[in-house]
Amino acid sequence: MADFSRAGRQFELRVPGFRAAGAASGIKKNGKKDLAVIVSDSPASVAGVFTTNAVKAAPVVLDMRRIKKGLASGLVVNSGNANACTGKEGMRNAESMASMAERALGLKKGSVLVASTGVIGVPLPIDKVEKGLPLLSRALGYGGLGPAAEAMMTTDAFPKKTVIKKKLGGAEVTLAGIAKGAGMICPDMATMLAFFFTDARIKAPALSRALKAAVDRTFNSIIVDNDTSTNDTVLAFANGVSNGGEIKEGGRDFDAFTELLAAAATELARMIVVDGEGATRFVEIEVSGAASAADARKAARTVAESFLCKTAFFGGDPNWGRIIAAIGRAGVRMKEERTAISFNGVKVVEKGLDTGREREAARAMKRKELLVLVDVGAGKGSARVWTTDLTYEYVKINSAYRT
Repeated sequence: MADFSRAGRQFELRVPGFRAAGAASGIKKNGKKDLAVIVSDSPASVAGVFTTNAVKAAPVVLDMRRIKKGLASGLVVNSGNANACTGKEGMRNAESMASMAERALGLKKGSVLVASTGVIGVPLPIDKVEKGLPLLSRALGYGGLGPAAEAMMTTDAFPKKTVIKKKLGGAEVTLAGIAKGAGMICPDMATMLAFFFTDARIKAPALSRALKAAVDRTFNSIIVDNDTSTNDTVLAFANGVSNGGEIKEGGRDFDAFTELLAAAATELARMIVVDGEGATRFVEIEVSGAASAADARKAARTVAESFLCKTAFFGGDPNWGRIIAAIGRAGVRMKEERTAISFNGVKVVEKGLDTGREREAARAMKRKELLVLVDVGAGKGSARVWTTDLTYEYVKINSAYRT
């Protein structure tokens, strides 16, 4: 598949005023990196978006409480264990994980956030976290976001990371993002963690508004298997060391910052889809001509979630009947006699009828990236969703995840 991991492209993953590290602490049985810390040299504005699942992991509950202060100094992340559905012990472990990090890093009590990802229902081996944190504190460096991204991985094939620079508020602003996620992916986020770090000057309320707007356009528009996790967390930290003017809501700089955040989130979201467990195709579904944007989004999501459509994408089969049937059951307004469908630019349906271009469409679908355009002929609403095909490998990975 197309590789959005920037393999082969060199870029410096660092943000002024943020240090990070990632290492193996023994949480994972395979000995790979499983613990990361990221620290701001000065307290940073913080904002977060979390899972909508009614079952929330202990780290999510803790972070939702702590970000209300609007400031944080650091983040500690583990992979290999979700610390979800672990009762009161899980909450104590999440709080201990934060306090241990605060002591190891010399930070103020209550200033560190936590995140966990991995197997649900297994107690977090907090003793391994405790042993690993001193190692991480000694390894902290301004170039450590890369190792931190590696330590977040579970079934990921590669770490997701990006960095963008832009002049805002009279100064050059740097924004970096790291993420993990490959399976259990659907709108309202996924089994994913994503963290953004910037030296821009922006207070927590404005940062929160920008983050929510970026997430809605990106992480809430990706589908691998339509499962929402207990641990989904997106956090943004802004330490203001760029010395630019404050970015406030309502101004051009705020709009530009939101676009910057959305651009970084877009890149990470596309990487997550590309890395979808067992995926062989990256699929973009665009629905237009809907009665509303909400209808378009619902129609696009229904196609992206359909097992029949996803298996057709895997086989490179231009079976447009599955597309139109999915939209027909999506509960949106459509006009069959005006509907058009195309695969990678080859129109297979015009005015609701077959165009006779199936062989041409089948050749076009052999590419690793597939663009599906659907016009439902009912208005001017449009939406876009990113998804993958459904493969044998996906079943294999998820049937033996714990073993």
